[in-house]
Amino acid sequence: MRFPAAAASSLLHVAQMEQADRLTVDAGISSVTLMHNAGAAVALQAIRRWPPRSVAVLCGPGNNGGDGFVAATELAAAGWPVRVALLGSPDRLHGDAKHHAARWRGAVDALGPAVLDSAELVIDALFGSGLGRPLGDDVLPTLALAAKRRLAVLAVDVPSGVMGDTGESLGAIPADVTVTFTRKKPGHVLLPGRDLCGDTVLADIGTPARVLDRLAVDVWENDPALWRADLPVLTRAANKFARGHALLVGGYPTTGAARMAARAAARAGAGLTTVAVPEAALAVYASALESIMVRPLARPHDLEGLLADARFNALLIGPGAGVDETTRAHTLSMLATGRPVVLDADAISVFAKDRQALFGAIRGPCVLTPHEGEFSRLFDAAGDKLSRARAAARTSGAVIVLKGADTVIAAPDGRAVINSNAPPTLATAGAGDVLGGFILGLLAQGMEAFLAASAGVWMHGAAACDFGAGLIAEDLPDLLPGVLRRLGA
Repeated sequence: MRFPAAAASSLLHVAQMEQADRLTVDAGISSVTLMHNAGAAVALQAIRRWPPRSVAVLCGPGNNGGDGFVAATELAAAGWPVRVALLGSPDRLHGDAKHHAARWRGAVDALGPAVLDSAELVIDALFGSGLGRPLGDDVLPTLALAAKRRLAVLAVDVPSGVMGDTGESLGAIPADVTVTFTRKKPGHVLLPGRDLCGDTVLADIGTPARVLDRLAVDVWENDPALWRADLPVLTRAANKFARGHALLVGGYPTTGAARMAARAAARAGAGLTTVAVPEAALAVYASALESIMVRPLARPHDLEGLLADARFNALLIGPGAGVDETTRAHTLSMLATGRPVVLDADAISVFAKDRQALFGAIRGPCVLTPHEGEFSRLFDAAGDKLSRARAAARTSGAVIVLKGADTVIAAPDGRAVINSNAPPTLATAGAGDVLGGFILGLLAQGMEAFLAASAGVWMHGAAACDFGAGLIAEDLPDLLPGVLRRLGA
């Protein structure tokens, strides 16, 4: 399914935001009005967050600077002491920025560190999200002084130097709050952009929803509104078999990873969960798992025998499996069924020297959940995170979950979701194994792979947020029921 372009969580590339502005003007709202609405939203955010204080508005030579002139005019009208500094000459302003600069009745200083004298708040209206070059010496000293003095910073669109499409920094300083317009951009949720933006506030400047519907949106910020309607629904007539049977391959001597993944799959709603393990590990797994069944793999082809049972309708391999020929063979056997498969950890790394064997074996729904190290063993690690994940999905034919604080979920058809709710406490051993189990449990219940991955990643972050400090991976499965209740599942 395609998510709606006008969804509140849709993310617009810089070129799409420019297109939206053009279409809005074509729809009868003037560009002068759009700029006024943007600058007024910036001023309103300053008034809401701080009592009146001395403010330095740093204006660039383009439309971002025009927004700054509007904000300065609005704040001065509200009684704030305002000082405006411009990068370049006022004579070189044009269009809407020139129009709004002419409405400013105060002095216009040349941009430089001296404009920060006595300032308590800085409004960074120098460069917006379309900047494609590193910040130069004409602006860096002023921004560096603001950061050194720890002045409050309100950024317009993005902190100057943050790239809107990628979140990469070209010399930006952190803002306390960023006001952007109509919809966020990928750079507002990808790192380091997300951290540099501080609190990102989305302001409505009058862009009609019908305009957004005309854009070819293909990236969204992860939000339950995107996939909640597709979550598995329990009915009174349901039984455990109707809820799917998840099958995992467990490793030995490393057993904890697969055990956590199995518990996570069961908590996510799989009606039955089975772990297939080396015969030597049977007692270890059986003593630690109660409602989860354990089957021995005594001979090389025992897994194929289990896979002959079509009731195992979603499969996972990787956590604790070992980077060896057995893991490789088991992975290929799982993929050969054409059923939904989650590949994590060792089941990814084992194909580092023969990635085409893996890609060629994918014939059904498949989710790969690599962290950056595992990703680099199969795919090109150059470039921004969003582009890399999308290219990997196209190349492999699998849904890619490129993990991190800004996890990107990318589908082979070009759709992508960026997750932003993961707390730092998820940086703990085993958290990725639990995530794989969450996704597996949703797949077992019939959820489409891209949606299951998006939902699993968001639930993973929400569960960790619920626990707070002191989180370890074993806590996560037992936190999931509370998350599911809030989702109405």
